[in-house]
Amino acid sequence: MSNKPKSEAVDTNLIRRLYFFLRPYRWYVLLAIVLTLSASYLGTIRPKLTQIAVDEYIADKDFEGLWWIITLLGGALLGEFILLVFNTYITRWFGQNALYSLRNAVFKKIQTLNVQFFDKNPIGKLITRTTSDIEALSELLSDGVVAIIGDLFRIIFILYFMFSMNWELTLVTLTVLPILFYATFWFKAKVRVTFLEVRDKIAQLNSFVQEHINGMDVVQLFNREEKQRDKFEKINAGHRDAYIETIFYFAIFWPIVEVTASLAMALIVWYGGARALMDGVTFGVLVAFIQYARQFFRPIQGLSEKFNTLQSALASSERIFNVLDTETQVVETDDPKQISNPQGKIEFQNVWFRYNEEEDYVLKDVSFTAEPGEAIAIVGATGAGKTTIINLLLRYYDIEKGSIKVDDIDIRDLSLKDLRSHFGLVLQDNALFSGSILDNITLGHPDITREEVIEASHKVEAHRFIEKLPEKYDYILQERGASLSMGQRQLICFVRALVYNPEILILDEATSSVDSETESLVTEASRVMMEGRTSIVIAHRISTIQHANKILVMHKGVIRESGNHQELIMKEDGIYKKLYELQYKDQLIPGE
Repeated sequence: MSNKPKSEAVDTNLIRRLYFFLRPYRWYVLLAIVLTLSASYLGTIRPKLTQIAVDEYIADKDFEGLWWIITLLGGALLGEFILLVFNTYITRWFGQNALYSLRNAVFKKIQTLNVQFFDKNPIGKLITRTTSDIEALSELLSDGVVAIIGDLFRIIFILYFMFSMNWELTLVTLTVLPILFYATFWFKAKVRVTFLEVRDKIAQLNSFVQEHINGMDVVQLFNREEKQRDKFEKINAGHRDAYIETIFYFAIFWPIVEVTASLAMALIVWYGGARALMDGVTFGVLVAFIQYARQFFRPIQGLSEKFNTLQSALASSERIFNVLDTETQVVETDDPKQISNPQGKIEFQNVWFRYNEEEDYVLKDVSFTAEPGEAIAIVGATGAGKTTIINLLLRYYDIEKGSIKVDDIDIRDLSLKDLRSHFGLVLQDNALFSGSILDNITLGHPDITREEVIEASHKVEAHRFIEKLPEKYDYILQERGASLSMGQRQLICFVRALVYNPEILILDEATSSVDSETESLVTEASRVMMEGRTSIVIAHRISTIQHANKILVMHKGVIRESGNHQELIMKEDGIYKKLYELQYKDQLIPGE
């Protein structure tokens, strides 16, 4: 993502897109604007009331009239306070609701993106998009836009009262504005780039921390703590330097604003005082102008702060909308077909696929058929294309040539929801979430009962260890199920796949990460789950696939051999036979 500042047209477009999330609350925004304008008017009328009090009542020693003005001043203060209280609550309310909608939109979009997107975008950066980047919009959506309008009208009200009292003194006061305008434009150009840089560095920090916390056991095993700490210090230093650069520009800009305000006050005292001595300006007007000068630069300072907020928000919104604008490469058809009577038949017809156009094909002219209820095993060396077949079947990626059919319907003619509802999947890398075991199994599905979960757990031999846990099925798992053994996590994933009762079961290296004792449990669980279902099993251990109806031997993206265990073992110089001999040099597989 580029760090180059965008044009003003793009900024306007970003603001327009952000307004989309405020649009449902536009009447509350309008009410907040009315409250802000009312509070701005009451705030700017006080110096005018002071001028009237001095020139018309104090000068004439009219105490009755003075008390009336004091009452009006008190009423203006109280009214401004009440309006600001209501305005603050309303703006924060609709702002947080807009952020709620934006977070939902970003998370929903992330869920629709294909797997290839996550291959290219670190998880830490995506976390930044959905958390700190959206949080950076909080002040802008909650208060920024309304406050900017309020500050602008406060300046207009001040100028109105100043010109109505003495236009000459007003022009003298405004002679300092060119200095302020030049400083503001300079500040805008510089801080825009630095805010983009700061957001980039935050994303890099999040990515690095997330990756290294997940892989801390590897870092500690190879004693690379110091090396990784040095890398972190460099990234952290980059963030610090980018932020310090931002602070540098603020350190120059704020004193310029303060000095300019003081210069305006000095001009009022110099010119207005001289005019007062010559009776050209009343003492009340001079007092009011001094108050207005203080008030005049306060909203300008406020606008500068809001500009700071705007720059941070636009820098974050660019990244957020980059995610929202990411095209989903796996596009669903507008008129999907449905599998009305699912059987579980799978058919690959001359499938070609590569992950990137500049790379070689991962699958080359792959064809095979799995009849309903058949067990198909896929073996081959790492990188042969085994897992790619699963990814294409579940349509995590779209094929380049050929077709993939489920129950004689091309999967591109099915909705993703319908297609994937017929599959159960157990991977080598267990996907468990923080929450109870029951929630991890059902994934919140309202139609799956506790009784069905317990029944499925009995079938795959998971019930025994779950019953021994403190809260049994309500036992709360730590992140990624770290409180359970690898085998226990795997069995929970088996229960999850079974309880959804799919027509097609996919086991991708489901036993590769467990010990021998647990492997027997997992293998038996696999056998139970595969009964009556079409199954695709990817495995390195031949002992887990020897009873498959058909075994596909993959090599460099091509099916080199196909047949059952006995047929393949009889092939002289066959790839499968070599794999078998490597694993069982001095022993025979039972039943051979």
